[in-house]
Amino acid sequence: MRAPLLPAVAIVGLVALLAGCGGDPAPSFEPAPGSSAASASPAGGTDALGHGPTPTATPTKAATKSCSGALPADNVWRADVSKLPVHARSAAMVASIGASAGMHPDFGSGNYEGAPIGIPVTSVPAGQKKIPVEFEYADESDRGPYPIPANAKIEGGPQSSGDRHVIAFDKAACKVYELFSAYPQGSGWKAGSGAVFDLRSNKLRPAGWTSADASGLSIFAGLVRYEEVATGRIDHAIRITVPKTRTGFTWPATHSASSATDANLPQLGQRLRLKSSVSTGSMPKQARVVAEAMKKYGVIVADHGSAWYISGAPDSHWDNDALRALKSLTGSDFEVVDTSSLIASKTSGAVR
Repeated sequence: MRAPLLPAVAIVGLVALLAGCGGDPAPSFEPAPGSSAASASPAGGTDALGHGPTPTATPTKAATKSCSGALPADNVWRADVSKLPVHARSAAMVASIGASAGMHPDFGSGNYEGAPIGIPVTSVPAGQKKIPVEFEYADESDRGPYPIPANAKIEGGPQSSGDRHVIAFDKAACKVYELFSAYPQGSGWKAGSGAVFDLRSNKLRPAGWTSADASGLSIFAGLVRYEEVATGRIDHAIRITVPKTRTGFTWPATHSASSATDANLPQLGQRLRLKSSVSTGSMPKQARVVAEAMKKYGVIVADHGSAWYISGAPDSHWDNDALRALKSLTGSDFEVVDTSSLIASKTSGAVR
């Protein structure tokens, strides 16, 4: 569920104060007058001032000629956080999310209420025609055009009233194009917000900018995908939603979607990990691979929604019974970690 965007003019003057690094409180923003929360989906996303597109990012040293769909090896999403110190307010933040609430894998095979379970990814070929997208929140969206076909998969299905995320993966260009609240419109699309991510780059979005997710991060980067699990290993953090966050954001997030100031609430971008003491050996393979990734790479608070919902892409190969084993995990099995030692630059997702 997307909280209202914050006024862009207020953000520009406060960028330096709002980095929220390491989970420290940041000044409150008030929601824009007349803004409305966007959806009731357990997953998530966010004036039409017409900002220009974000500058093209230069590929990092970690870039390769091929594109596996992964971010660079030195990207924060792929950082091992198993040895990082526990955050000083970990217990309080976990309690605010729900220490006794169970985890929920928000993906699987088959349909739920007539739609595939999870956030779908549409793979597009090289040279896919780029079409215009009209944004409600154009001041924080990458203008485009976007290579999104008319039949692109929509989260929740074509009739969904939820977050309606659309993700197009262009493997040839090694880029993902992400929309929130996306609807076909004439020969193009209209959407609440949108972002383009170069998977060869560590560049973050400008401070204060949203994406198709409330945190300003890539949704695709944090999805559990079957092709990863089939190899026996996930090598990145996983996207997770929580009911409520506080104002400001924690690196690598770039956007705040809350005016709450309670220091016991997590911020968007907060990193948690499954405690090393939690036994996962008896879990079915698909669930065990996910759980082991949450021990090593953790989860990143990306949006507002139901507590402990982790995101993945639908796939007919998922074993829903196996994935249900993840529901045995509760909030008390997790701890917030302090990621401040990883930061090389607040404008980059590269780690030290």
